[in-house]
Amino acid sequence: MPPVSPSPVDPALAALAAGRHRDPFSVLGPHPSGDGRGVVIRAVNPAAQAIDVRIVATGSLHPMASREYAGLFEAVLPGADVPDYRLRITFRGDHVIEIDDPFRYGQVLTDFDLHLIGEGTHHRAFEKLGAHHIRIGSTAGVHFAVWAPNADRVSVIGDFNGWDGRVHPMRLLVPAGIWEIFIPDLPDGEKYKYEIRTAAGALLKKTDPYGVAFEEPPQTASIVRDISHYEWGDGSWMADRREPAGKLHRPMSVYEVHLGSWARAPEDGNRFLTYRELAHQLVPYVKDLGFTHIELLPVMEHPFSGSWGYQVLGFFAPTSRFGGPDDFKYFVDHCHRQGLGVILDWVPGHFPRDEHGLARFDGSALYEHADPRQGEHQDWGTLIFNYGRNEVRNFLLSNALFWLEEYHVDGLRVDAVASMLYLDYSRREGEWIPNAFGGRENLDAIDFVRRLNLLTHGEHPGTITAAEESTAFPGVSRPVHLGGLGFTYKWNMGWMHDVLEYMRKDPVHRRWSHHMVTFSMLYAYTENFILPFSHDEVVHGKGSMIDKMPGDAWQKAATLRTLYGFMYGHPGHKLLFMGSEFGQWREWSHDRSLDWHLLDDPFHAGIRRFVQVLNQLHQAEPALHECDFSPAGFRWLNANDNENSVIALARFAAAPDDFVVMIFNFTPVPRADYRIGIPAPGYYTELLNSDSALFGGSNVGNDAGVGSEPIAAHGFDQSIRLMVPPLGCLLLKKR
Repeated sequence: MPPVSPSPVDPALAALAAGRHRDPFSVLGPHPSGDGRGVVIRAVNPAAQAIDVRIVATGSLHPMASREYAGLFEAVLPGADVPDYRLRITFRGDHVIEIDDPFRYGQVLTDFDLHLIGEGTHHRAFEKLGAHHIRIGSTAGVHFAVWAPNADRVSVIGDFNGWDGRVHPMRLLVPAGIWEIFIPDLPDGEKYKYEIRTAAGALLKKTDPYGVAFEEPPQTASIVRDISHYEWGDGSWMADRREPAGKLHRPMSVYEVHLGSWARAPEDGNRFLTYRELAHQLVPYVKDLGFTHIELLPVMEHPFSGSWGYQVLGFFAPTSRFGGPDDFKYFVDHCHRQGLGVILDWVPGHFPRDEHGLARFDGSALYEHADPRQGEHQDWGTLIFNYGRNEVRNFLLSNALFWLEEYHVDGLRVDAVASMLYLDYSRREGEWIPNAFGGRENLDAIDFVRRLNLLTHGEHPGTITAAEESTAFPGVSRPVHLGGLGFTYKWNMGWMHDVLEYMRKDPVHRRWSHHMVTFSMLYAYTENFILPFSHDEVVHGKGSMIDKMPGDAWQKAATLRTLYGFMYGHPGHKLLFMGSEFGQWREWSHDRSLDWHLLDDPFHAGIRRFVQVLNQLHQAEPALHECDFSPAGFRWLNANDNENSVIALARFAAAPDDFVVMIFNFTPVPRADYRIGIPAPGYYTELLNSDSALFGGSNVGNDAGVGSEPIAAHGFDQSIRLMVPPLGCLLLKKR
């Protein structure tokens, strides 16, 4: 007998059942039958035992026939019109659910949205991509959208479909390369990922690049979360922020914090504090110290705690380690209500290779470069964003706006800017590709940075951007229209490096390196500088701030106080990493709390008190902040006494008759009858003496102050004669 011919194979249905169909909406949901029988409705759910179509108007049930392909069901309804219907699904054990069919809904994203995303100018892409609660007609649900242009198929998977990519394959919108689906009635809090079938046939399970919430690591799923309902109470702060006039002339001192190690809850298994607990513990502490801003090491979701947050995967999500999105909003809100600004460290320079993240997102080099000479960051083992790709640039620009707008943060400190600006950063010859003009500058990154600063300053006036940039790249904090990069501020890494090298030296040798504390004034006004003693200076064997200082414990503390006094006397805004304010002995570790017990010791309490007084004077005295970025605000009184390792300077307010005088002695030898020329005659009150017993010093000083004498010195007609304390600094003001 001849062999029996098999039933004809329907390629579309076979591909759909196998999870390989690139256009599932052309098959699933309601469609004309094509043979005049009516409307055919198809559904796929491999876990279902049976599916019925229930007509909403009549309640009648129409059983769907199981096709020859596993999990594929089909029913034909008479008539040409598609009725309002639901799918009644029966699973094993007679478990029954009823759902609205997502495949009966049309395209959600508009062609205009797709056009703007494609050209890299949809700066509110975070409202369109990702998972969003929306309403189509009277139906509420969640709209998912993801960019994966080289994928063969993309599905959203989660508990709601048994993590089976065949149940909710998405619609491809061409030529944008964006996949979308609207799932009706999906509740808040659902976990999800995208299952991506690559062109090579591999299956990837990726978290949402635009996801606003994630499971707590080491779990990796994104979470559907409506973040639009928080009621803010910082209206007056935000109104003042929108008036940027004079912001550069206001005092700014920043307390840099890693939330996971500032403090823990030892009574509860040494767990992290939550965002809300931090609001009521960290904020009053920083407020009491007198800082104006809190800067947070990256709070964006990251899988590896040892990266300190700098290897980000959830760019739009505050890390779940400390709570949810509303909890972080509460933290920022509370900071603002207490008069503290919030700056976030932001990482647009690179991202990690974790398989559930951005790396080869759709099976191709999508967010990164394909060529390792452009796409790999050799120092950190991470991948570099492709700033020349419109959609990638759009992702990062909209992310910057998202934090300023959705979370009310006041600024972004942009990490590792130098690595972005140079194609040969940390690379040997032959390991990098020159730009179109044969140079080493990353022209796409430079263009991206300029757009970033134009956008953030334009959309949210009064917010700031600060560059961690360690090279001599010109105009980092100069306006874009003048050829600069447009940042508000640049970290002064040169000053930080020089002054720490100087302070590490034994005092007897400092005379030979005197230039290290004076050289910075040759370039102090080339940029708007922030003076940072950051987390990078107290890890990896560098020692804590106090332990860098030479000598015995008393000398270390005295030298540290003088160093901090010099930072507050030097032009530029200030930044100090947590724990440095009370002289913690141990290096910082992200795995443990700061050593708060040290504050029970007057030795450490005195250092903290000194930082507190510095902040108070910094805000109270216009001369210490009003002209931070103008040469009119500074004058050397004596910069050349290298034999005694003493320097003296004057800081001026906008009103030139409002000034303070500061003297620094970088040796343990008291300097009696030390004469300093001064700008005007009068009686000079000693406002600050780092050697005061109040701070743990030896009380060598000048009591209430000193009067001027008509004796010429240092180019001035008048001078004062002082007792300069050992390893100490003085701040005086004419009464």
